[in-house]
Amino acid sequence: MSSFAYTPYKSSERIARLLLVDEDEGDLRIVRLILEGQGYEVFTCTTYEAGLRCLEAMNFDFVVVSQGSQAFEGRKVLGRALQLNPYRPVLVLTRCLDMPSYLEAMQMGAIDYLKKPVPPAELLRYVRGHIQNNRQKFRETAA
Repeated sequence: MSSFAYTPYKSSERIARLLLVDEDEGDLRIVRLILEGQGYEVFTCTTYEAGLRCLEAMNFDFVVVSQGSQAFEGRKVLGRALQLNPYRPVLVLTRCLDMPSYLEAMQMGAIDYLKKPVPPAELLRYVRGHIQNNRQKFRETAA
């Protein structure tokens, strides 16, 4: 992995809480380190069932779920995350680009469907942008 340097996200608001669900522990560790390095509170699950339990137990500002194969095992996590909060951004990461899975994820409401490995700058752009956008929408509707 190439080295990169970013300054942590600074805000007077609470630190964003992220959920990462990926059966590949190596990928999970890399993404977690990138996001924790930016000051995010990151929770990880190595099974989709554990991801579903985390969604039920806590509120997350952003969810990253992997597509392990063409069977798109992460669809339950994606669906439940959006059922609990239809405005929550959910990003799908995959090693095997599959058009039917891509279309399904996008139709379900994923913000995007990206091939692994995702460059750190691109991942952070998605996370920061969508969290800031959701917070702005919340402020506008609360006013």
